[in-house]
Amino acid sequence: MTQPLVLAIDGGNSKTDLALVRADGEVVALVRGPQSSPHHLGVDGSLGVLDDLLAQALSEAGIPNGDGPVADVGRLYLAGVDFPSEEKEMQAAASNRRLARRISVGNDTLAVLRAGTDSGWGVAIVCGAGINCVGVAPDGRQARFPALGWITGDWGGGYDVGLSAVSAAARSEDGRGPKTTLEQAVPGHFGLDTPTHLAEAFHHGKIQDHRIIELAPIVVAEADRDPTAAAIVARLAEEVVTLIRVALERLGLTDGQVEVVLGGGLMQSQDKRLISAVASGLHEIAPQAAVKVTSSPPVVGAALLGLDELEAAPEAQSRARKELTQAFKTIETPGRRGQ
Repeated sequence: MTQPLVLAIDGGNSKTDLALVRADGEVVALVRGPQSSPHHLGVDGSLGVLDDLLAQALSEAGIPNGDGPVADVGRLYLAGVDFPSEEKEMQAAASNRRLARRISVGNDTLAVLRAGTDSGWGVAIVCGAGINCVGVAPDGRQARFPALGWITGDWGGGYDVGLSAVSAAARSEDGRGPKTTLEQAVPGHFGLDTPTHLAEAFHHGKIQDHRIIELAPIVVAEADRDPTAAAIVARLAEEVVTLIRVALERLGLTDGQVEVVLGGGLMQSQDKRLISAVASGLHEIAPQAAVKVTSSPPVVGAALLGLDELEAAPEAQSRARKELTQAFKTIETPGRRGQ
């Protein structure tokens, strides 16, 4: 008898990962494609990307792409699904496609939390291009944030860190701010000599604004020797701790043992200054909380949540995690399709 199949999707603002995993944990396909966030593409555009990726995955797995859904369970975790109304809209639309017989839609922070824990509850922070947080209590209660940027009071993530670096470099050059090594490092990243030259390049569209995110690792690197860069990293740590604190307080979890998972590119850089500052700040508000940086991609969490729904054995969970980790060594090789 054929094992039930889980469709696991992590749809982000820059790329989408889709996996097909059997109930025994066997990974039969893992593919990567372009962004699928409905915030940027709309619901139909997002589902079009997912349809194409599923067809590619079925082809690679040698599974016939028939008239009905192949997967028994579909777990779709997408950036840009921030409100319950957006989840309902996406779930209704996805249920009319041939993705899976039973479909659940949620924000990608939930996949990060499951990827970084065995229990599936705790708090997860995603610090990539932007910043977001989710908390889940043992009884299933959730603490969520809209995470829409400045209109919902957010600061953090690669774009905000990079933007702070551009501003600090400009103010260092003209004397409005303290001298900082960012004055040379920021324009130097783009092959330019001064912040003024960089400002002119941004102003005339020679460098696109979205590339500001590239500066985040430079800020982290300069923080070891430059007070201004260190202050930007410290602000990021404070914002991360604030999000975690509010999530824990909403769920009444500040006094007990709880896992806190840090995900996203800025956290996965494993910068000691940033991680230590987060851990120190968290200890003051939740002394028994355990902080960990997850290296597992969110699609691993999506697959595990699907296996949870199928009540798969722990051995199946472990197998799926191991095989997906191995598969990612191939999918992230430069030059592979979908990069």
